[in-house]
Amino acid sequence: MTAGHGWRSTTRDLFARPFRKKGYIALSTYLKTYKIGDYVDVKVNGAVHKGMPHKFYHGRTGRVWNVTKRAIGVEANKQVGSRMIWKRIHVRVEHVQPSRCREEFKLRRIRNDELKAEAKHRSETISTKRKPEGPKRGFMVGGGTVETVTPIPYDVVNDLKGGY
Repeated sequence: MTAGHGWRSTTRDLFARPFRKKGYIALSTYLKTYKIGDYVDVKVNGAVHKGMPHKFYHGRTGRVWNVTKRAIGVEANKQVGSRMIWKRIHVRVEHVQPSRCREEFKLRRIRNDELKAEAKHRSETISTKRKPEGPKRGFMVGGGTVETVTPIPYDVVNDLKGGY
């Protein structure tokens, strides 16, 4: 008999609970608040079968577009043919967790605001744009002396005398 290609095919390890994470689901999972526009990671919890997204969305990061009583609507990218489409899915809260993808951006924004406030206090303007790191500086390997090597001139006449 051929292998099935159903809704949950090839998910034995994908949806399996991690080592020492089996059992009851923590209450904090249900107490998290999600707002429209938040970024979430879809991470399927194999212990809860209701509201489980398709295996394609496991590990994807999406944006909350709808919040209902027990589930949230998540927009995630999906490649269909040669184009990317924003797919809208409803997922129960057990299968999502807040994403950390914007953490660095938020910290950088706070730091930039502080730098701008300090610069304004000193009455000067600063640039908070990120600049690419340039090439590394050159250095001498070994000692610090430079030795110039010149080639020895090749003499065809003297070379033929001592030859064959």
